[in-house]
Amino acid sequence: MSGVLLRAATRVSTPWKNGGGETATVAVFPEGAGLSDFDWRVSIARVEGDGPFSAFPGIDRTLTILSGGSMALNGHVLTPASAPFSFDGGEAVQALVTGGPVQDLNVMTRRGRFTHSVARVRGPVALGAVPAVRLLLALDGGYRGLSRWDALMVGPEEVARVTGEGSGLLVVMTGV
Repeated sequence: MSGVLLRAATRVSTPWKNGGGETATVAVFPEGAGLSDFDWRVSIARVEGDGPFSAFPGIDRTLTILSGGSMALNGHVLTPASAPFSFDGGEAVQALVTGGPVQDLNVMTRRGRFTHSVARVRGPVALGAVPAVRLLLALDGGYRGLSRWDALMVGPEEVARVTGEGSGLLVVMTGV
Protein backbone atom coordinates (compact mmCIF):
# COMPACT_ATOMS: atom_id res chain seq x y z
CA MET A 1 0.00 0.00 0.00
CA SER A 2 1.55 3.33 -1.02
CA GLY A 3 0.40 6.79 0.01
CA VAL A 4 0.35 8.48 3.41
CA LEU A 5 -1.23 6.63 6.32
CA LEU A 6 -3.20 8.97 8.62
CA ARG A 7 -3.90 7.18 11.91
CA ALA A 8 -7.06 8.02 13.85
CA ALA A 9 -5.17 7.58 17.14
CA THR A 10 -2.86 10.53 16.37
CA ARG A 11 -5.56 13.12 15.61
CA VAL A 12 -5.96 16.11 17.89
CA SER A 13 -9.34 17.76 18.44
CA THR A 14 -9.78 21.53 18.16
CA PRO A 15 -12.79 23.80 18.83
CA TRP A 16 -15.32 24.45 16.09
CA LYS A 17 -15.30 27.85 14.42
CA ASN A 18 -18.53 28.73 16.29
CA GLY A 19 -17.31 27.25 19.60
CA GLY A 20 -20.17 24.72 19.74
CA GLY A 21 -18.09 21.53 19.66
CA GLU A 22 -14.84 19.93 18.55
CA THR A 23 -13.40 18.50 15.37
CA ALA A 24 -10.31 16.44 14.54
CA THR A 25 -8.55 17.18 11.26
CA VAL A 26 -7.88 14.12 9.11
CA ALA A 27 -6.03 16.09 6.38
CA VAL A 28 -5.78 19.69 5.21
CA PHE A 29 -4.20 21.49 2.25
CA PRO A 30 -2.02 23.40 2.32
CA GLU A 31 -0.50 21.52 5.24
CA GLY A 32 -0.90 23.50 8.46
CA ALA A 33 -3.67 25.75 7.06
CA GLY A 34 -6.25 27.08 9.49
CA LEU A 35 -10.00 27.50 9.14
CA SER A 36 -9.66 30.73 7.15
CA ASP A 37 -6.95 29.76 4.63
CA PHE A 38 -7.39 26.08 3.64
CA ASP A 39 -7.98 25.01 0.03
CA TRP A 40 -9.47 21.71 1.20
CA ARG A 41 -10.08 20.12 4.58
CA VAL A 42 -11.28 16.70 5.77
CA SER A 43 -12.26 16.32 9.43
CA ILE A 44 -14.30 14.24 11.86
CA ALA A 45 -16.59 15.97 14.34
CA ARG A 46 -18.70 14.82 17.26
CA VAL A 47 -22.09 16.53 17.33
CA GLU A 48 -23.78 16.13 20.71
CA GLY A 49 -26.85 18.31 20.30
CA ASP A 50 -28.92 20.71 18.27
CA GLY A 51 -27.47 23.97 17.03
CA PRO A 52 -26.22 26.06 14.14
CA PHE A 53 -23.36 25.02 11.88
CA SER A 54 -20.43 27.38 11.44
CA ALA A 55 -20.72 29.50 8.29
CA PHE A 56 -17.98 29.04 5.68
CA PRO A 57 -18.76 31.42 2.78
CA GLY A 58 -17.12 30.33 -0.49
CA ILE A 59 -16.77 26.73 0.71
CA ASP A 60 -18.53 23.64 -0.65
CA ARG A 61 -19.23 21.04 2.05
CA THR A 62 -20.20 17.38 2.17
CA LEU A 63 -21.24 15.70 5.40
CA THR A 64 -21.47 11.96 6.03
CA ILE A 65 -22.63 10.41 9.31
CA LEU A 66 -20.09 7.85 10.56
CA SER A 67 -21.82 6.63 13.72
CA GLY A 68 -24.50 7.42 16.26
CA GLY A 69 -28.08 8.52 15.84
CA SER A 70 -29.39 10.80 13.13
CA MET A 71 -28.94 14.46 12.29
CA ALA A 72 -31.27 16.67 10.29
CA LEU A 73 -29.70 19.60 8.45
CA ASN A 74 -32.41 22.09 7.52
CA GLY A 75 -34.83 19.15 7.29
CA HIS A 76 -32.53 16.76 5.34
CA VAL A 77 -32.16 13.69 7.61
CA LEU A 78 -28.78 11.92 7.71
CA THR A 79 -28.05 8.55 9.35
CA PRO A 80 -25.01 6.25 9.34
CA ALA A 81 -26.56 4.52 6.28
CA SER A 82 -27.31 7.74 4.34
CA ALA A 83 -25.53 8.89 1.23
CA PRO A 84 -23.14 11.82 1.71
CA PHE A 85 -24.98 15.18 1.76
CA SER A 86 -23.50 18.21 -0.05
CA PHE A 87 -24.37 21.85 0.64
CA ASP A 88 -23.09 25.43 0.39
CA GLY A 89 -20.91 26.15 3.44
CA GLY A 90 -22.08 29.76 3.47
CA GLU A 91 -25.74 28.83 4.00
CA ALA A 92 -27.32 29.11 7.43
CA VAL A 93 -27.61 25.47 8.51
CA GLN A 94 -29.36 24.30 11.65
CA ALA A 95 -28.68 20.77 12.97
CA LEU A 96 -31.21 18.70 14.89
CA VAL A 97 -29.67 15.58 16.49
CA THR A 98 -31.86 12.63 17.52
CA GLY A 99 -31.01 9.24 18.96
CA GLY A 100 -27.81 10.36 20.68
CA PRO A 101 -24.61 12.08 19.54
CA VAL A 102 -23.27 11.53 16.01
CA GLN A 103 -19.78 11.43 14.54
CA ASP A 104 -19.55 12.87 11.05
CA LEU A 105 -17.02 13.22 8.27
CA ASN A 106 -16.90 16.78 6.99
CA VAL A 107 -15.23 17.52 3.63
CA MET A 108 -14.75 21.17 2.63
CA THR A 109 -13.22 22.67 -0.52
CA ARG A 110 -12.69 26.31 -1.40
CA ARG A 111 -14.84 27.15 -4.41
CA GLY A 112 -12.78 28.14 -7.46
CA ARG A 113 -9.71 26.22 -6.25
CA PHE A 114 -10.90 22.63 -5.67
CA THR A 115 -13.95 20.45 -6.09
CA HIS A 116 -14.66 17.23 -4.21
CA SER A 117 -16.77 14.11 -4.17
CA VAL A 118 -17.49 11.59 -1.43
CA ALA A 119 -18.70 8.03 -2.04
CA ARG A 120 -19.26 4.95 0.07
CA VAL A 121 -17.08 1.99 -1.03
CA ARG A 122 -16.86 -1.67 -0.06
CA GLY A 123 -14.22 -4.34 -0.60
CA PRO A 124 -10.82 -3.83 -2.24
CA VAL A 125 -10.13 -0.32 -3.56
CA ALA A 126 -7.79 0.45 -6.46
CA LEU A 127 -6.62 4.05 -6.62
CA GLY A 128 -5.22 4.59 -10.10
CA ALA A 129 -3.05 7.44 -11.33
CA VAL A 130 -5.35 10.46 -11.72
CA PRO A 131 -4.78 14.22 -11.27
CA ALA A 132 -6.53 14.32 -7.88
CA VAL A 133 -5.88 13.71 -4.19
CA ARG A 134 -7.74 10.63 -2.97
CA LEU A 135 -8.41 9.82 0.66
CA LEU A 136 -9.90 6.51 1.81
CA LEU A 137 -11.36 6.61 5.33
CA ALA A 138 -11.84 3.14 6.82
CA LEU A 139 -15.25 2.77 8.46
CA ASP A 140 -14.31 -0.53 10.08
CA GLY A 141 -11.25 -2.73 10.53
CA GLY A 142 -11.79 -4.74 7.35
CA TYR A 143 -9.01 -3.18 5.25
CA ARG A 144 -5.51 -4.59 5.60
CA GLY A 145 -3.33 -2.09 7.49
CA LEU A 146 -6.18 0.29 8.37
CA SER A 147 -8.04 0.41 11.67
CA ARG A 148 -11.45 2.05 12.13
CA TRP A 149 -11.33 5.71 10.97
CA ASP A 150 -7.71 5.51 9.81
CA ALA A 151 -7.20 7.06 6.39
CA LEU A 152 -4.92 6.48 3.43
CA MET A 153 -4.17 9.61 1.38
CA VAL A 154 -2.83 9.23 -2.16
CA GLY A 155 -1.52 12.24 -4.09
CA PRO A 156 -2.09 13.19 -7.71
CA GLU A 157 -0.79 10.58 -10.16
CA GLU A 158 0.11 8.18 -7.31
CA VAL A 159 -1.21 4.63 -7.32
CA ALA A 160 -2.37 2.52 -4.37
CA ARG A 161 -4.39 -0.63 -3.78
CA VAL A 162 -6.17 -1.31 -0.50
CA THR A 163 -7.06 -4.94 0.10
CA GLY A 164 -9.57 -6.54 2.41
CA GLU A 165 -13.31 -6.66 2.78
CA GLY A 166 -13.75 -3.39 4.61
CA SER A 167 -16.10 -0.51 4.04
CA GLY A 168 -15.05 3.08 3.70
CA LEU A 169 -15.57 6.54 2.34
CA LEU A 170 -13.60 7.59 -0.72
CA VAL A 171 -12.97 11.34 -0.89
CA VAL A 172 -11.61 12.81 -4.13
CA MET A 173 -10.32 16.41 -4.28
CA THR A 174 -9.56 17.84 -7.71
CA GLY A 175 -7.97 21.22 -8.45
CA VAL A 176 -9.84 23.50 -10.85
